[in-house]
Amino acid sequence: MTARLAAALAGVALLAGCASGSPGPELVVFAAASLNQAFTQLGAQFEAAHPGARVRFSFEGSTTLVDQLSAGAAADVLATADESSMDRASSAGLVSGTARAFASNTLTLIVPAGNPAHVTGLDSSLDDALLVVCAESVPCGAATKRLAATLGVTLRPASEESKVTDVRTKVESGQADAGIVYVTDARAAQGVDAIAIAGAERVRNVYLIGVPATAGQPALGAEFIELVGSSSGRAVLDAAGFGSG
Repeated sequence: MTARLAAALAGVALLAGCASGSPGPELVVFAAASLNQAFTQLGAQFEAAHPGARVRFSFEGSTTLVDQLSAGAAADVLATADESSMDRASSAGLVSGTARAFASNTLTLIVPAGNPAHVTGLDSSLDDALLVVCAESVPCGAATKRLAATLGVTLRPASEESKVTDVRTKVESGQADAGIVYVTDARAAQGVDAIAIAGAERVRNVYLIGVPATAGQPALGAEFIELVGSSSGRAVLDAAGFGSG
């Protein structure tokens, strides 16, 4: 009885010791909404290469992410969908060191599958269609405004969204007849058709990535950035439709 009791107590102690073990490090990544699919894949790769570590993402419009950092939010990686958002973060002392360019993106039109409104491009076919775009304050919206000016067209959107994935969702759900999104979002969308915009290549958004000054895991953040810039990271970004930085 005494031996069995001692063994049982030893087992309880072992289980208690395992339960009280400290969790692995958490890497917090603030990333532009358009990076959701690619970075989620890279996060899985990172966790596999760092047993015990966990990657937690916040995917929002770049402007929102910089605003959150400015308000005191902590993150270990910041990836923006344009240079101006990263410049704003760097100028405010929110990023340590120099951010690096790692990808680029261009715009396209998406419509619900079958194109029920018969949209043909940024032309008169949009006159009676419900068009959604990104708000000018976020990178995809600023790019949309530059593209419209470059092409000499006037857009009359029914709504302006705070991130590109919201534009995509409205088209996917049939709430809009057309939306202007990144090529990568068109590729990731479900139940939509893409319509290339002639001249879209003339407006290109460059993505940058860096380690925020608030990073609790700056070394891990730097390792994630190395993964993004590696051949493995490039393969994931290429598959998602991103261009080079």
